[in-house]
This record gives sequence, structure tokens and C-alpha cells, in this order.
Amino acid sequence: MQADLLLLAEHLAQPASYNYKTNIMELLNALNWRYATKKMNGKAVSEEDVNKIIEAAQLAPTSAGLQPFEVIVVTNKELKEKIMQVANGQKQIVDSSHLLIFAAWDNYTPERISDLIQRTTSERGMPENAMDDFKNHLMNAFTKRDAEANFTHTARQAYIGFGMAIAAAALLKVDATPMEGFNGPELDKLLGLDKKGLKSVTLLPLGYRDAENDWLVNLKKVRKPKAQFVTEFN
Repeated sequence: MQADLLLLAEHLAQPASYNYKTNIMELLNALNWRYATKKMNGKAVSEEDVNKIIEAAQLAPTSAGLQPFEVIVVTNKELKEKIMQVANGQKQIVDSSHLLIFAAWDNYTPERISDLIQRTTSERGMPENAMDDFKNHLMNAFTKRDAEANFTHTARQAYIGFGMAIAAAALLKVDATPMEGFNGPELDKLLGLDKKGLKSVTLLPLGYRDAENDWLVNLKKVRKPKAQFVTEFN
């Protein structure tokens, strides 16, 4: 039985008898199972699983809840071929079932911030001016900075969703290969992201490993020991 993707959301609604430890172990086991797949076999991932992976990214926490990024889904073979050409020939792109592209806002604007505030007050049934102080705070914090500083910030938010998607894919036993190593401006032009005020940040091909032809599949996962990874102040 597939583990539930949205562990945190589900846990909040569970009775006291719910076995949290078992589910945490499922997550850790899934993260140990996953690796940066180098060769995919072309098998299709179900739309149901892809939607769950995207939903996990959608539920990711972001600064002030702004969600300053979008996920572009590419399944068209010809388009994936063109993307591979601006991504250093990384074959997982064309061998994948679905290619997810995480694209961040190129800047924070008054319009984008106002849209968040309007949507929040509307969905929560609040008066229109209930969040004016928070709105003004965001305007002062973000719209007075230069665009490059703001893009650096939005890209970091995109990476949070990116990580959630990778974990969700692992729980579903869907292989996912985190990718940078591509020409961002060329990809943005190819997909028309620049016209939408977006910049591509990361790529995430989804599919299934070709275990017989992937040189990395059986190699031991290597990570820093905890003593080198964690510093404690007690």
C-alpha cells in the first residue's frame, strides 16, 4: 500500500493512537531508496501520482505564504528534446514520463502581493481590509528591494517545494532526478516563461529507473556522518 504523501497534513487530523513513528520510518526508508536516477526506462507515471507529487510541492511552506513560484509540467516528446538541448544533453529529460520545471517569480510586485492578500481574505471569509497591516509590511519588505535580490529569495522558496516533490516521489516509489545544469535564459525563452515574469530554477524528471542500465542504481548511498553534519549547542 502506498504511503500517504501529505504526511504532515494527515498527521494533524489523526487520533492519538495514530502511529507517527511508523510513518516517519516509511519516509526515511523512501529517502534511502531514492537516488539521482541516471537512466529511466520510459514507463509512464500515472497522472494520479504526478498530481500528488505536485500537490506536495503546492503545500510547501513559503515566506509569508506568497508561493512565489510555479510548476510547469512537460510531457510532449518534441519539447522535451528541445529542453534537453539546453540542459547539457541530460537524457533523463527525454526518457522521463513527466518533466517538472520549477520556475520562480522574477520579482515581487505590488500586484502579486495584493493578489495573495485578496485571495487569503476571500478564502478565509475576512473583511477586505483585515490584512492591510500585513500587506503594507510585505510591500515595504519586498517591493523596495532590487529585482535580483528578490529573485534570489523567490528561487529559495521554489527549492522548498522542489524538496517536497522529491520526498513525495520517493514515497510513491517514483524516481526523480534533481537537475540544475541547464541554460536558464534559453529555457525561459523556449517556454515563454520570461513573458510571464518567471525564471526557471530547477528541473525534476519523473519516471522509473532502468535498473539494468543505470550505473548508479546499486551503489551505496554516501552521506556525511551525523557528527560532521550536525552541530549541537546544549
